[in-house]
Amino acid sequence: MLNFHKAPSPHFNERALPLDSIILHYTDMPTADEALAWLCHPTSQVSAHYLIDEAGKTYHLVEDEKRAWHAGESFWQDCTDINSCSLGIELSNPGHSHGYQPFPEAQIDALLQLCEQLSARWGIPKNRILGHSDIAPRRKQDPGHLFPWEVLSREGLGLWPTSSDAYSELTPCDLIAGSRKTSQWIPRSSRGTSSFIEEGLTTIGYETVSLPHTIRAFKRHFQPHQGDDRADGETHLLIQGLLDSLKMHI
Repeated sequence: MLNFHKAPSPHFNERALPLDSIILHYTDMPTADEALAWLCHPTSQVSAHYLIDEAGKTYHLVEDEKRAWHAGESFWQDCTDINSCSLGIELSNPGHSHGYQPFPEAQIDALLQLCEQLSARWGIPKNRILGHSDIAPRRKQDPGHLFPWEVLSREGLGLWPTSSDAYSELTPCDLIAGSRKTSQWIPRSSRGTSSFIEEGLTTIGYETVSLPHTIRAFKRHFQPHQGDDRADGETHLLIQGLLDSLKMHI
């Protein structure tokens, strides 16, 4: 069990929705001390439930039962009040503003323990652990392309596709056309790449108001070796794998 260090933030209110998600952020500040001071500052108007520093020290800022102010304008699966239905975890990292760095092993180990505890305590589905950029693709890029989502997936945490091996022999044309070789979750109305991508991402939970921003956010999470907003064959396979993964959890 993790030992929490209390650092109360004044920025919270009452939840309006049941708790069903965990949202991961990076602090985008030079040090953990500066991030902690800002999250607890009387005038900042931002907060999170937890902050984990680079050494794995975990601070508890807002009680789980309360609505912290970490998500801002956001969206997932038709919900627009993500603050009300989520727990926010900040990971100390200088972010893209101050020299983005890989996340240390001790920090990720603490995060894994925390996510396990919170998921068990509150009955949060383990595939409802998302990044800030997943829920706010037009505004945010944290926790960024260096965040080790695959490490979480090996522990059964986070949104992750089923193995793409089953689809490796398929071309994007198979996927776009809704080949009978693949899951019925392929949108049958799809007749082109953008249609399949948009409908698939919408079904997964993403906002698609600006599809290029959403594709970039998706690739930041699932194709971190690419940093563009172009959906390629691998993107198709990953979306299909995610659709199948979500189907398994229904």
